[in-house]
Amino acid sequence: METGSPKNTGTAADERAVTEPEWTGLPPGLLRMRRLLLVVWLGLLAIGLALLLGILAGPGWAAFALLPLALMAWGWVMIGRNWRSWRYAERADDLLISRGVLWREETVVPYGRMQLVEVTSGPVERHFGLASVQLHTAAAATDATIPGLDPAEAERLRDRLTELGEARSAGL
Repeated sequence: METGSPKNTGTAADERAVTEPEWTGLPPGLLRMRRLLLVVWLGLLAIGLALLLGILAGPGWAAFALLPLALMAWGWVMIGRNWRSWRYAERADDLLISRGVLWREETVVPYGRMQLVEVTSGPVERHFGLASVQLHTAAAATDATIPGLDPAEAERLRDRLTELGEARSAGL
């Protein structure tokens, strides 16, 4: 009978468990904010269109105000799918950001190439208690953003990425 460390069976599942990064999804506050904005803007558009068409063209034409409501239902689903597609992972040498539903996009930002890490929060984001982390590198194509984070998580991520970036760039 063998004792000691667990034996690696060499299966594909074992290899994925070792190499697969630990992904972090976005908090649900971003989903709530985006859906509320969708309902407010398209709801106002539907009401305005119904009033305008009802007054100018007659009540039958006001039925076209249902189009923004159909768009709202479709947008509700699409916003949920988009929100679920966003995730990020901190690895030893770089940060991974993955997003996209139809066209999957994965950005790899090496810590040593980061020049600036900033936390931003506009008025709507602040109202919902959200912040975004934006990463700037020497190559403009690799600039990346992680939207909709809790402000404490955004600041923690900024501090960690800045610390790792300084440590990696010192070795260049």
